[in-house]
This record gives sequence, C-alpha cells and structure tokens, in this order.
Amino acid sequence: MDRSPQEIWLDEKARRGGLAGGTALISTFDLRTFRLDQIYRAATKELVSDLDAVTTLPKELRVKLSDQGFVFDSVAPTVVQRSNDKQTTKGLFRLADGSEVEAVLMEHYGNRSTVCISSQAGCAYACRFCATGQGGFTRNLEPTEIFDQARYFARELARREKKITNIVFMGMGEPFANYDAVMDAVRLLHDPKGFGLGHRHITISTVGLVPQIDKFAAEGIQVNLAISLHAPNDELRGRLMPVNRRYPIAELMAACERYIKVTHRKIFFEYVMLDGQNDTDACAEELARLMRGPLYHVNLIPYNATGAELGGSSDAKIRAFQKKLEEHGTVATVRVPMGRDIAAACGQLKAERTG
Repeated sequence: MDRSPQEIWLDEKARRGGLAGGTALISTFDLRTFRLDQIYRAATKELVSDLDAVTTLPKELRVKLSDQGFVFDSVAPTVVQRSNDKQTTKGLFRLADGSEVEAVLMEHYGNRSTVCISSQAGCAYACRFCATGQGGFTRNLEPTEIFDQARYFARELARREKKITNIVFMGMGEPFANYDAVMDAVRLLHDPKGFGLGHRHITISTVGLVPQIDKFAAEGIQVNLAISLHAPNDELRGRLMPVNRRYPIAELMAACERYIKVTHRKIFFEYVMLDGQNDTDACAEELARLMRGPLYHVNLIPYNATGAELGGSSDAKIRAFQKKLEEHGTVATVRVPMGRDIAAACGQLKAERTG
C-alpha cells in the first residue's frame, strides 16, 4: 500500500532522529493524529524554520522532539551564490552524511519562479557535456532530501511574498535511476495538504531509461516528461551519451510513442547545441524526422562550459538550426541560459565550492 505524503515525510524525519519510522515516533511521544497534522503542515505548507516555531505544539513536546534529533531540514545550505543576472540563485547543500548537492532558483520575468532540484549526489551516466556526470556517482537522495531543496527556496521566496511556480528535476543525477524516491518527492511537492504544487508545474527529465518511461506513463499523473536527447542518431548519441548503448534511439522513441498513447501528454526533448557535433543541417533534418509526433517539442539549449573538450554552437548557428527544424514542421524553442557566471546553468552543476 502506498504511503500518504504525510507518512512519507514523518517516516524519514523519524528515522533521522534514530527511530524506526513514523509509527515509532507516534508511540514514543504518544502523538495524536492532530499533532502529526500540525507538525506536517507547519513544515510543508507554512514553511516554518524549525520545531521551535511551531507554537501550536506544547513546549515540552517541542523540546522532547528536538532532543530526539527530529528536525525539519535534511539539507543544509553551505554556499549560496547570486548571479549577476539578478535572477538566478544557486545553493550548495550538505547532507547528513557529508554528501553535497546543488539546486538552483530561477526568477523569471512575470512573477514566475522555477527551482531546479537534484535527485542524486553525482550521476553515473557520464554524458560528455555534463559536469555532474564527469564527477561520478555518490548515492541516491531520499525523498525528503529532494523535497527540502524546494522547501529551502520556497522559504527564501516567501520572505519576498513570492512562491515557487515550477519545479524541474533537472539538477544533479538521473531522476529515473532513483525512481521510487523521486515519485515520493513528487507526492510531497503536490500534496494539497502540504506544499501544494500542481502536477502540471512539475517536470522530470531523463536520459532515456526505457523501462522507467513506461512505468511513469502508468502513474496516471500529469507531471511533465522531458527527454535528454542531444543527438538524432545512434552513432553520435552513443559518443555523447553512453546510455544510448543500452537504450538506442529506436527503443527510446518507441517508449515515447507508448507514453503519448497512454497519457496524451506532450514530451519535451532537450537538445544541447554543440559546435561541430550535433548542430549541422543534416542533424536538424534527422532530428525533424524523429519529431514527427504531434506532441513533441524540442528545447534547444546553448551549451554551458563544463570543462569538457566541447564547444557551444554560436547564437547564429542555433537560430539557423531552429529555423531548419521549423521548416520541417518541428516545434522548437531556444532556452535562455541563466546563471552561467556562477555555474548554475544547464549541465554545470557539480557540487563544487568556489572562492
């Protein structure tokens, strides 16, 4: 039986306090249902800082819970950087075991605020253009470690009377390689009794793990799906993305077709523009042939320096590539890079301290 969002949250917070889950928490402190509701709501909906701020709880209970090691946050910000673009903030977060991850807040014009969160410390998929993959894999994150990245930025925005409007699982790691934890984090983010973000405002990006795409299609939720494609043929994609050797393009596109048949939802294809690699007219024509589905949308991403021996396509080349796609009937947009100066842009996250 699936746990409710509140049970997911309480189980993890209790274990961090040395208890065997939420049931042990309840029995140890003789907590009534309404007390559990108060604690959960305070942390996930009201976004209070810690137990001391939950004044609806008796002080004695707050002290006992604190003494047990029960805390709201499973991630601690150690370095927070603000971009010169005045729209982008990157946080480096330390986890309880010393692992570190990064997440990014992007404040767009029009009062829209997107948070890009991580699902793993590091990444095992080693895409050549991605800084995270170059650093290797450490471990999967737990649901509240994922959720608490969003909670941190939600609290920061609340101080300015703003809210998170969108969350993208496009930070460190491959979300579908940590599938169950990511789905639990989505439940926490969506819960109307807690954080309350609509499913359509959440996007999960994958390098193309075919079994998980099929599993995701069966979830019956309206969370958006993005595919990191980055090349229109197996030879090139295999060089850029080792995962293609396991799930070649034909298998990946077949999974995308099955996904659309089940969900009737659009798929976003991410395509990082690499100079002399995947930005030729021939590549554009090949990509357009793959994108014949009516619910396919291509996001062209200017390459952000990661130290890899690759260069980014010029703005003119990107626009020409976009035009070529559109001539063949493919819907394509160009993503505007944000936070490059603090290594917060797409592909740059690697949990590295600066300064």
